[in-house]
Amino acid sequence: MKIFTVKEMVAAEKAADAAGHSYADMMETAGRGVAEAIIARQSVEDLAVLALVGPGNNGGDALVTARYLHWAGAKVICYLWRKLDPQKNPNLQRALDEGITVLNAEDDQRYRVLRLRLTGVDLVIDGLLGTGVSRPIKDDLAQLLRQVKAGLGERARLAAEAQEKSRIEAGFEVSLTPIKPPEDPSPPWQPQVVAVDCPSGLNCDSGQIDPLALPADLTITFAGPKRGHFLFPGAGACGKLIVADIGIAPKHTAAVPFALPTVEDIRSMVPARPADGHKGSFGRVLIAAGCDQYQGAPFLAARAAFRSGSGLVTLAVPDQLRAAGVVSLPEATYLPQLEQERHLTAETARVIVDELAAYKALLIGPGLSTAAAPFLKALLPHVNDHPVVLDADALNILATQESWPDQLPSQAILTPHPGEMARLCGLSLEDLLTQNRFDLALEKAVAWGCVLVLKGAYTIVASPSGRGWVIPFANPLLAAAGSGDVLGGIIVSLLGQGATIEQAAAAGGYLHGLAAEKAIPHFGRSGLLAHELADWLPASRNQLDGKRSK
Repeated sequence: MKIFTVKEMVAAEKAADAAGHSYADMMETAGRGVAEAIIARQSVEDLAVLALVGPGNNGGDALVTARYLHWAGAKVICYLWRKLDPQKNPNLQRALDEGITVLNAEDDQRYRVLRLRLTGVDLVIDGLLGTGVSRPIKDDLAQLLRQVKAGLGERARLAAEAQEKSRIEAGFEVSLTPIKPPEDPSPPWQPQVVAVDCPSGLNCDSGQIDPLALPADLTITFAGPKRGHFLFPGAGACGKLIVADIGIAPKHTAAVPFALPTVEDIRSMVPARPADGHKGSFGRVLIAAGCDQYQGAPFLAARAAFRSGSGLVTLAVPDQLRAAGVVSLPEATYLPQLEQERHLTAETARVIVDELAAYKALLIGPGLSTAAAPFLKALLPHVNDHPVVLDADALNILATQESWPDQLPSQAILTPHPGEMARLCGLSLEDLLTQNRFDLALEKAVAWGCVLVLKGAYTIVASPSGRGWVIPFANPLLAAAGSGDVLGGIIVSLLGQGATIEQAAAAGGYLHGLAAEKAIPHFGRSGLLAHELADWLPASRNQLDGKRSK
């Protein structure tokens, strides 16, 4: 499933039209797709629907949606931001022919009719502006959106007051059984807002969103998501995101570099678990990490590696960390003859080099300390063709050195969070946050010759081949110390089991996010510890393996 820039989407639609799949056909399919997504989620019989219709293609999609909802039994009103000529707009003419009420904002003095209609509406369809809009909302559209927001707010307030009054009159009921939160966090009395392709005012390339934009509970986009659906702050206004197929053939999107991996994609990236396998079958991996200040990081990474399926995990840690490791993770083994320093040194690197042939993959960096720079300098030239994940302080050490990309092994995965990425790029964090994450990740992955995992809400994985993936999870449970160490452990584990660096990075990011999603019913949105996150990994992997074809 490709993720488009606005320019890429326009090109794909143009190519499809030239191949005989007309714009009119795509609009009909798009509107039907929006209606079907709504019908699949709620009964629309007698549902009061207000479709906000713009003058462009987005408005055309909304008119088609209105027609299909009307056929399904909904009570639909189309409210036109600007007057349209039915003789030049066949979808408007068809709506009128079907008996759908059509109102014009230009004829609605002080938006009195709009406000009246909003008091009884159950569903608002936002079809005002499409994906190609990048200018601020102003003038008459700004006034219209202010009225819609105020009307929905008043409707919600009155309904909430009525619900509270009813609850008080009925008396309070005390229950000792924890109440499971509803899947949809919107209060049941709040009218649902459905955005056609994107909330009006969302810049679908940058993720910036106009202050007047109407936040959606559900967004139905076409052919594939747009980048702005995964870039904050706009991503936070999209609600649930659904992709509707509008018949654009894969050959018309082949050049689009970014994709959203499906469950089937990830399943194909995760190495299989044969019934006759043994611990050696699933890879021996080495984790070089930790110092006196960050003693837990190596064990979080190792725990995640085991939970992700590694058969053997060896730790290279300062000697003073071993005793705690034996207690917290007795399954791990350790390199011999390590010195008594508080951090890893060049001597440790020489021991690893001597033992390197025994390991299928390496993870270097969690809790390492920048004092371990001599260790990294002594080790990297000897890693050669071994797959290696460089994380945390390994990245911070590299960032201090000139021409550091030249030091990278041929199969390197870098896993920076935004602060580490800023240091690698030679930018301030403030400047980095102004960059488009998609473009930056892809540009640097190609320039540095590595797979880059740019962590954050909707983590981006970019390959030196010029392709990339977006991991479809944005979960505040992952905003906890040690979460990145767990991710490093997952990725090195998959490398050890035989995944390529591209597969391990994408599948590792996906399993990491899926583990946090599975924890939500138990933890809500906060309080999950990193070692608990690691313990959810078998359930995440089982979700993939359990559906694997035998």
